[in-house]
Amino acid sequence: MKTEKRRVKLGITIGDINGVGPEVILKTLKDNRLLDEVTPVIFAPLHVIGFYRKNLKISNFHFKETTDFSNISNRNIYIYPIEAEQVSVQTGKSTKEAGTIALEALEACVNALKNGQIDAMLTAPINKDNIQSDDFAFPGHTEYLKDRFEADDSLMIMVNDHLKIAQVTGHIPLKEVATVVTEELVIKKTKLFEQSLRKDFRVRRPKIALLSINPHAGDQGVIGTEEKDFLIPTIEKIQDEHNILAYGPFAADGFFGSSEYKNYDGVLAMYHDQGLIPFKTLSFNNGVNYTAGLSIVRTSPDHGTGYDIAGKRMAAEDSFRKALYTAVDIFHTRLTEEQLEVDKIDEKEIKKTLLNQRNNHQNKRNSDRRNSDKRNPKNKEQKPRQNSATQEKSKPVEKKQTKEQNNAEDPKPNEGI
Repeated sequence: MKTEKRRVKLGITIGDINGVGPEVILKTLKDNRLLDEVTPVIFAPLHVIGFYRKNLKISNFHFKETTDFSNISNRNIYIYPIEAEQVSVQTGKSTKEAGTIALEALEACVNALKNGQIDAMLTAPINKDNIQSDDFAFPGHTEYLKDRFEADDSLMIMVNDHLKIAQVTGHIPLKEVATVVTEELVIKKTKLFEQSLRKDFRVRRPKIALLSINPHAGDQGVIGTEEKDFLIPTIEKIQDEHNILAYGPFAADGFFGSSEYKNYDGVLAMYHDQGLIPFKTLSFNNGVNYTAGLSIVRTSPDHGTGYDIAGKRMAAEDSFRKALYTAVDIFHTRLTEEQLEVDKIDEKEIKKTLLNQRNNHQNKRNSDRRNSDKRNPKNKEQKPRQNSATQEKSKPVEKKQTKEQNNAEDPKPNEGI
């Protein structure tokens, strides 16, 4: 069943007001063609939007202020105001006030999502240091959203048109990777990755490549034994027990250097930089950060606050625009899957229906045969038709039987004399 496409109410958080977030938001939304697919709701202080509209000299950017989501209509841009009138914009600088605004915008957007007032969220970059507080004690958006939406697990997937890379471990120190990466965790992340590729990206039977922990996949234990000790057996277990097309482990340098990644639907890196360095090298400003495993859809651009170019009109909006479209696409994909699930007929019901159809067909044939016999009684006496081969074999027997019968019926000439 085809799901009717509708405009997505997309919550957009302002991020760090002193970074490039506000700039890429306004540059993206000044293209009114986007409003055919999305109704943006920006969670931000009004004066920040005014500052950047003037700074960027964008005269055709129009919006409506609202705190009542029931009044939202299509083909408009809305600002949900975050109260911070006394905070000035200081482009390129990290301030505690900017972190406070970023968190308030994030909280307001999450609450709107939880209440069903918006459909999905797109987050502009935050500063992971100045946002820290009693209410935000997380290394990043991914972990915060996992907690707020009470997800069993989450997975950061970096996405572009030709590459999807997820990480077994996220924002943790490199020295902890070898101890954190376990068989259980690798299986858990692989299953979540495979599920997201199927349900969010419509890959029917995903092929997933797993990278090694050590350089050169350990070189048979010469420079590390993790691959031999548990990673290779874990991949085999994923294949055999979970029916997932998992392959590896591959040494990351050769895997990306030879473009081997193009042969797979997804790549699972063991740690953050192992996946993000090649991803950003191959697709910087054209990639998207997607959080899998949540009950809601959340995307963000593939870059950070960009303090060095903030306020200089140099920030490229390509990644942010792509993140917007990715959020819209995944939202519609999920809607379609939900509708298909509702419309799906139970397997037992299908078997029962087919059996009934077969029985009805057989009963009809039997009934037609009986009616035919009643109309033509001679049909009962007719022998079954034989194929040509059977008829050929039967001919001599029939002749012999006829001769014997004739001899029995016709007396010999001298008989009875």
